[in-house]
Amino acid sequence: MRVMITGAAGFIGRFLVKQCRADGCGVLGLGLQEPDEAVDGERFEVCDIRDQARLGKLIDEFRPDRIFHLAAQSYPTVSLIQPRETIDINVGGTVNLFECVREAKLMPTIVVACSSAEYGLVAAADLPTRETHPLRPLHPYGVSKVGQDLLAAQYFANYSIPAIRIRIFNTTGPGKLGDVCSDLARRAVEIEQGMHEPRLRVGNLGTRRALIDVRDMTRALWLAAESGEPGEVYNVAATDIYSVQEVIDMIRANVSVQFELEQDPALMRGCDEPVIAGDVTKFRARTGWSPTFTLSRTLRDVLDWWRATLKREAGVHSQSLTPIGVTE
Repeated sequence: MRVMITGAAGFIGRFLVKQCRADGCGVLGLGLQEPDEAVDGERFEVCDIRDQARLGKLIDEFRPDRIFHLAAQSYPTVSLIQPRETIDINVGGTVNLFECVREAKLMPTIVVACSSAEYGLVAAADLPTRETHPLRPLHPYGVSKVGQDLLAAQYFANYSIPAIRIRIFNTTGPGKLGDVCSDLARRAVEIEQGMHEPRLRVGNLGTRRALIDVRDMTRALWLAAESGEPGEVYNVAATDIYSVQEVIDMIRANVSVQFELEQDPALMRGCDEPVIAGDVTKFRARTGWSPTFTLSRTLRDVLDWWRATLKREAGVHSQSLTPIGVTE
């Protein structure tokens, strides 16, 4: 089976490439730059999803049986600063993908990575959020994901392209950058390694999230392509909900130093959903999927990843300071 993955150099993309290769697929990964770590047997091409001509050429040559569309500007905070670019990449890129598939006269199963950010604020009585909940995004990123979602639905309705939409909830794991688990774990490891004083900078401690491990997420994406119903939309989320304070408590239990908390106004977001949690009943009934990684296990892996990464970065830095003519 031939599988194409847009955004293959990204966080979820790298894990998904490994998943597809493990299942014996030939994989074409697309991204803005070469991945840091090559996956054996993967072909990778640098391609901006906004470049329809290049994208169309690659699709026509590779002729994929399945496409996982992960390419996106994926940070809500960045979207507030760069709303036009966010819309161009996420919405315009999705149009390009489907139009290229049409021009190549192909009918691959296309799994589109949508987002829980489409829902916006959800009342406590409506949690966990179902797929039928109104879409009321709070930032340009959420708006762009609504655009992706509805575009995939209309390409199925109008052209019968078998698109399956997955509304991805908060996903973390080793290698993730820029989310609360990763950022807190990095600061804790920096304290553990003596790089900073024992004070952990934090934002809002009360926000609560259903945090899913990336390895459970990639398995869900694969099952969506295998068993999902074309034209349908599914939530994929963890089933347990944790506050930021509870995440910190788990991190504290897995580092070798004690630290105090310091609230940093720069880490407070003005448009932050108090609780994000998704109802996965529909997806579970269709595919039999359920998450297998506990958050405690995930955080241990994230801490270990940061320990190794910071150690490696420190080694590179020390080598760069070696005087000319001095050998080790």
